[in-house]
Amino acid sequence: MQFWLFGLFVVLPIVELAVIIKVGGVIGVWPTISLLLLAAFVGSWLMRRQGAAALTDLQRSFRDLRDPTEPIAHGALILLAGALMIAPGFLTDVFGIALLIPAVRRLIMRSVRSHVRVTRSGFGFPQPDAAPAWDEPPRRGADGHPVIDAEFIEIDAGESRPPRGRPSGWTQP
Repeated sequence: MQFWLFGLFVVLPIVELAVIIKVGGVIGVWPTISLLLLAAFVGSWLMRRQGAAALTDLQRSFRDLRDPTEPIAHGALILLAGALMIAPGFLTDVFGIALLIPAVRRLIMRSVRSHVRVTRSGFGFPQPDAAPAWDEPPRRGADGHPVIDAEFIEIDAGESRPPRGRPSGWTQP
């Protein structure tokens, strides 16, 4: 189970170094360094560009009250792609470029989705069958409705300010 960490932190850098040395032997030191710097620059530029699009899609899903799972996954994979592109090495650059392709991201998400089973979902509020977050039941008034404790301040009509912009829908015109 722990072998993938060994591969990630020991084997991958050694393989990356070997590939960099091989490429440097074929095309020269300065062209190799230039290619690595160019890949880091292009990776950060693409990550910023596609990350902004993923953020817009995430905001749109929140605004439309859709499931944000897919935009979050796209954003996470774009972030991973950028990190791979910025890391020095040609193999990580190839994997980073592959992750920046939307079809590859969809394929990865479909593969992960087939291995995940959702047993419960929610949007920040307890489900009706869930136990309440408080220890005692809410107090009820004489009419049977729950009592809500609150503080308020009375404002005279002369102190009110004129509304700014459009009415909120909570006020009467």
